[in-house]
Amino acid sequence: MAEAGGGKERLLRAAIEYVAANGVGERSLRQIATALGTSHRMLIYHFGSKEGLLVEVARTVEERQRELLAELAAADDPVEAGRRFWARVSDPALWPNERLFFELYGRALQGDPAALPLLDGVVDTWVAALAAPMERAGVAPDVARSQARLGVAVGRGLLLDLLATGDRAGVDAAMDRFVAMYAATLPPR
Repeated sequence: MAEAGGGKERLLRAAIEYVAANGVGERSLRQIATALGTSHRMLIYHFGSKEGLLVEVARTVEERQRELLAELAAADDPVEAGRRFWARVSDPALWPNERLFFELYGRALQGDPAALPLLDGVVDTWVAALAAPMERAGVAPDVARSQARLGVAVGRGLLLDLLATGDRAGVDAAMDRFVAMYAATLPPR
């Protein structure tokens, strides 16, 4: 729990933990603030609104996922890194964060001003993160970027599928198929 008056980063960390453990549902900003051990005014001061807090939570979780991808890609070949990354981002422990992301994404696409900041870099940051290990493996930059965009679309689509259906085996099989198709496009080592 964050202390009352805690700094923005401490409150953000606490909010990320709270969302991961509880989701958000229909909780008010006051309810979230109480759970974080702070006041709703402190959250408004740091994040502007409930939606501002939630967008910041989603963006920070996304940033952490990109950092994990970079770590895995530095340690493994791109195919193995992709498999390990999928296992991590599709972990049920992250489902509350994934649900929040997709909820905010949909709201932003509908023009909700409070959710619109989520769209800043929501595709391009991932395309860059996914293209980098491919380029290091010898894939031409334009091909790497289009492959990366496809990877973002497939990954998000399969996460939506998993959240909607709970069909772990089916979704994992689809991701395995995609990874195999992706692996076939890489230059031989």
